[in-house]
Amino acid sequence: MTMTEEERPHVIRHAKGKRPQFYDTPGLDAAMSMIMVLANEMCVLRDRLDSAERVAKGSGLDLAAGIEALELDQDALEEREQRRQDFLQRLFYLQLKDADEAAKAQTEAVYNDTIADIAQQ
Repeated sequence: MTMTEEERPHVIRHAKGKRPQFYDTPGLDAAMSMIMVLANEMCVLRDRLDSAERVAKGSGLDLAAGIEALELDQDALEEREQRRQDFLQRLFYLQLKDADEAAKAQTEAVYNDTIADIAQQ
């Protein structure tokens, strides 16, 4: 059962504390996290496709021809877009978390101090 956008609370959940770092190269940990999200999505996608192919074959359906002829309505297109956005949120989780933390750390006082430092140079 899929929840609609109205039923899902929009809560940004972040793990507390410092993230473990496994690689010395900056950004490599974030890239590996993204790769693992993609790998997980690919496994799920392949399992679902395999299931669909087996169900179709068992029912005597030409699934490939049906997919080629499929025309999606607006509701289906919107559902796919929501699924893409959810996926991108998971894929870019670390970058979004870092940006959120940076935005929270950026106060007016910090901004004014930065401007003052630049002006003195």
